[in-house]
Amino acid sequence: MSDPEIEDLVGDVSPSFEHVLSCVFGIQDHESRTYLTLLDHPGSTVAELAEVLDRDRSNVNRSLSTLREKGLVERRRRLLDSGGYVYQYTAIPVPEAKDRLQEALDEWVEGVHAAIDAFDPNDRE
Repeated sequence: MSDPEIEDLVGDVSPSFEHVLSCVFGIQDHESRTYLTLLDHPGSTVAELAEVLDRDRSNVNRSLSTLREKGLVERRRRLLDSGGYVYQYTAIPVPEAKDRLQEALDEWVEGVHAAIDAFDPNDRE
């Protein structure tokens, strides 16, 4: 199964926010669900998220790594009273995610417009 891509949105007249997130950022739907779950559970650990999402901790950890790479999730280290530490994850605020989505879509649309403008039927091989 391939990652959803921005082109997958073409023709979908009423995509869900979750699907738009997946397509624009090239992430899996379960990663979008992880982001949305973090909105309701800020500061969650991998174990806490795994329980809420009913998914294996290793899969949740991979989703969080992808979301961090895409800039949708932030990680903070919290020291434990017993020694050691645990990572807590928080989703970026929705307005910031929306801004990033708009920017990515605008870039894609500009590329499509450039391809249309650059098309010359005389240059086809």
